[in-house]
Amino acid sequence: MLVQLTISNFAIISRLDISFKPGLNILSGETGAGKSIIINAVNLILGGRASADLIRSGSKEAKVEALFSLPEHPVLSELLSVLGLTFQGELLIRRTLSREGRNKIMINDSMVTLQTLSKIGATLISISGQHEHQLLLRPDNHLYLLDDFGGLTPGRLELNESFMEYQSLKEVLQWLERGIKEDEESQELTRFQMKEIETAHIREEEDTFLEEERKRLRHAEELREVVAESYERLYEKGDSVLSDLSHCIKGMEKGAEVDRRLNGLKEALVKAKVELEETALELRDLRKTITADPFRLEEVEERLQLLNRLKRKYGPSLEDVRRLRDKLSHQVDDLDQKKAELERTLSTLEDKEREIMEKATRLSKKRKRVAQALEKSVKSEMGLLDMGRTRFEVRFHMQDPVREKDPESAMREINADGQDRVEFMLSPNVGEELRPLARIASGGELSRIMLAMKTILARTASVETLVFDEVDSGIGGATAEVVGEKLQSLAAYHQILCITHLPQIASKGRTHFLVQKRVKDKRTQTIISELNAEARVKEIARLLGGKVVSPEALAHAKEMMR
Repeated sequence: MLVQLTISNFAIISRLDISFKPGLNILSGETGAGKSIIINAVNLILGGRASADLIRSGSKEAKVEALFSLPEHPVLSELLSVLGLTFQGELLIRRTLSREGRNKIMINDSMVTLQTLSKIGATLISISGQHEHQLLLRPDNHLYLLDDFGGLTPGRLELNESFMEYQSLKEVLQWLERGIKEDEESQELTRFQMKEIETAHIREEEDTFLEEERKRLRHAEELREVVAESYERLYEKGDSVLSDLSHCIKGMEKGAEVDRRLNGLKEALVKAKVELEETALELRDLRKTITADPFRLEEVEERLQLLNRLKRKYGPSLEDVRRLRDKLSHQVDDLDQKKAELERTLSTLEDKEREIMEKATRLSKKRKRVAQALEKSVKSEMGLLDMGRTRFEVRFHMQDPVREKDPESAMREINADGQDRVEFMLSPNVGEELRPLARIASGGELSRIMLAMKTILARTASVETLVFDEVDSGIGGATAEVVGEKLQSLAAYHQILCITHLPQIASKGRTHFLVQKRVKDKRTQTIISELNAEARVKEIARLLGGKVVSPEALAHAKEMMR
């Protein structure tokens, strides 16, 4: 439960320290005193929206601190464990708002994010006010209330996850279909280009080798003459270079007998002779290979024309043409892969559709059973709230089982929450037809319906503290008495904070706080005080009769307090 609430420099509050008790805690006071500001501060602790406008004028920052005592709260314990936060039965939440935007959230001295605070806050306190009344009027919230009552929220969230996966698969499928369509439109050209290049069987640097060969073929006779003449001068002629060199070597051998210094020169000449002989042999062999071949020249010319044409179309270099061939091949492979992936995605999508339809069908069956239980519970609670003749119905606007439809039709009727469209219908008076809440519920009826729903949902919720703001809207007299008794009954199982202007409700409280507005040092500020028994009688008498409290009002107040 909420044990202590400390508020500093928040709206018109300078500082408040409030010690709440178990059971029904009443907050009363004149309009504008700051009761709702206190509830706003509680909402801030739960992860509500913050604004620098909430900081008290003249202050740099506002602080709200709440201490919770929760010795047994398995849901919260598990959540805090997952979030890595320590918890030993007490939870201290501090939230600081700064005009410079340096806002801080601390839980048990650990800094946390607003998202984390919201998750934790949802397990601590449930606030019912005008906003919740509006939520009750909106049919799109009724399904969630039904699921909360029946403990079906985990199943709905599981279906949510499956549906999100289904949506992602559909997006992938659409992307693949677009890609395949675009690829197929360009595929005819791609395959033509790839075939043209592949048919050419291009070899690496083939154009360079062919250009060199063409040059040799074009000048074959001239080249043969040069090689033949060089061979003859080196080897074949009687006065060939090698013949003269042999003569020189013999002379050196004779000279070396006289002067050994010629030995080195002789060896150099011998080495040169060997190299020239090898060169001569190479020239001889090369001469045999050089022939004028007009047919081969024609082949080379035609091949070069083909390669040059491909280079003009896909080049500029032959290597560019080869790279393009690889790229085109990948494009064809990519298309085949996309088609294969499309088939796999379609299969997965069909499996996911079946999974979703099965989950939606199971969830729908459970909801229909839960709806009957909710109708009975609401009827029972409304009877206790002086609306015993009220008829309440959970109406399903889509009741055809999706399993009886083809998958395409069925999936069009399913969303992330399932196949059901639920709306709460009400007939507060005998003989009137059932109508949507928004069209029939008065303020008083809506307050009692909200109280009935809160009472019912509180039985299954892990939240220990319930806050009621404006629960007395549109009611009075005997109805207010009944509402007060219901809150008193509910307080046996939950801590309740209730803002009220009605003495019938205030008199049921275990603890009563008076919220007042005072001017101090030319500044308006809110103060709060816990009332003793005598002060409670006076406050309830004020609620009965206004500012001037009569003896009759005091006597009535004492009677109500008994």
